[in-house]
Amino acid sequence: MDAMPGLHLLDHPLAKHHLTHVRSRDTQPGEFRRHVGELVKLLAFDATRDLRVRETTVITPLCETTGHVIDERVGLVPILRAGLGMVDPLLTLLPEAEVWHLGLYRDEQTARPVEYYRKLPEGNPVETAIVLDPMLATGGSALLALDALKKWGVARLKLLAVIASAPGVETVAQEFPEASIHVCVVDPELNDRKFIVPGLGDAGDRSFNTLGE
Repeated sequence: MDAMPGLHLLDHPLAKHHLTHVRSRDTQPGEFRRHVGELVKLLAFDATRDLRVRETTVITPLCETTGHVIDERVGLVPILRAGLGMVDPLLTLLPEAEVWHLGLYRDEQTARPVEYYRKLPEGNPVETAIVLDPMLATGGSALLALDALKKWGVARLKLLAVIASAPGVETVAQEFPEASIHVCVVDPELNDRKFIVPGLGDAGDRSFNTLGE
């Protein structure tokens, strides 16, 4: 697909390795979650590159020196339920981050997202919000999440997804050109059920072992 200023693709051998296991239908839920977690950490490296830091003084075993610490409020916003599996890997890197939740489910008749839960405070928004959803398919859920965060007053919007479709990326980029999109790969299309092809199936079901439901 054509280059987009806000799209950041993770082109790295480790990402390709873990993505292969995530795609495979033979990967069991525990391993699926582990590989998703590793991909989230890799995505986070680039997505957090522009976080503001401030200087601080630390004392090493040998002397005093200058260090740096994160100097802004960061909010992690998983889209329930599949996005829950992306929170803990990011908290290992950003333990002081705030976690806010948006609950969305897919209407199987229309393939459109339906909001059933929103946990965002009144006022006092974080400075940077990172929306977490393993899949960016049609882009509908991402648009609802980004719109809620923009109305909250968040200055900088980011979206982390393991896998995306080209139509989904284009939809988000058109509606929220100010948001940065960080994904491992962009697949070319959606099927008639609006699933990403070749994709990885349903990330929520595969993470939480509910494929039989």
